[in-house]
Amino acid sequence: MRHFVVATIIVVLVTVAGAVLLDPADLLPPLASAQGVTVDWLFGIHLKIIAFLFALVMVLMLYSIVVFRREPGDLSDGQYIHGNTRLEIAWTVIPLIIVGVMGYIGVVTLRDVTASAPDEMVVEVTSAQWSWRFDYPELGLTSTELVLPVNQPIRFEITSTDVIHNFWVPEFRVKQDAVPGAVNLLRVTPTVIGKYKVRCAELCGLSHSQMLADVRVVSIPEFDSWLGTETTRLAALDTPEARGEYLYQTQACIACHSLDGTVVVGPTWLNLYGRQEQLDDGISVSADEDYIRHSILYPGDQIVKGFQNLMPVNYGEILSETDIEDLIAYIITIKD
Repeated sequence: MRHFVVATIIVVLVTVAGAVLLDPADLLPPLASAQGVTVDWLFGIHLKIIAFLFALVMVLMLYSIVVFRREPGDLSDGQYIHGNTRLEIAWTVIPLIIVGVMGYIGVVTLRDVTASAPDEMVVEVTSAQWSWRFDYPELGLTSTELVLPVNQPIRFEITSTDVIHNFWVPEFRVKQDAVPGAVNLLRVTPTVIGKYKVRCAELCGLSHSQMLADVRVVSIPEFDSWLGTETTRLAALDTPEARGEYLYQTQACIACHSLDGTVVVGPTWLNLYGRQEQLDDGISVSADEDYIRHSILYPGDQIVKGFQNLMPVNYGEILSETDIEDLIAYIITIKD
């Protein structure tokens, strides 16, 4: 019993010391959402449980090694212990209770971070290899930058055009998968004005690490000003070339096709129009309007040599014929 009491006291002391040392550790980025308060609270509980389990294992192991070590020259058998019913019940029931409590806390936390609000603003998030697009359906606006008013509840409706991605702003704490053919919801109320980054938290291919988008949380007046500026800018897109450039930025073309000759996932658009393209089957074709249109609608038919068939096949559903004409008009202008 003396050893049990001493070991218990040491476990308690080491647990407290571990919790105290871990508590101020800068393990998370700055908190910037209302939902993150609950998540950080749960994270803190996990750290304390980790400190306890570390102390329980390490203290009992080291205590046993030091206190119950064999004396030099002692070659006798150790004491045979048949079992301890009370101890076996304790190490079965106590973990069961802990798991049950943590399960309850997890359910409550999930309920809190997914709770709806009556004045939510909807932002539709569309992911693609390897870019993000943000649509504000209530405002009639599309952007590649996520701009949010501070303290405004947001309902993100998240989907993907190709593979599974994951929408994650670390400062918001919560994240959600973007799944092709499905719309997943994520609720966030940003609470701190500042600049952040959207990151993809699901390994999604070659440029996964570069799948970033700017996030700005701004005041209500600044958001209204941005909205007015963007609305005016979009209204000024009165030429096919200007509309094509806008589509290049918002329809994920920018993620795979450079404008300066740099070779990325797909062929560069610099000097593309009229260029002789050698395909992977050995045939050469001229990149005229028909070729570009066919490549947008049926990207797997004519693969340029040295590239893979990675382009989504659903642009025929996403883009209208006018959109395709605008993209072609823009491509024709990209020359050095």
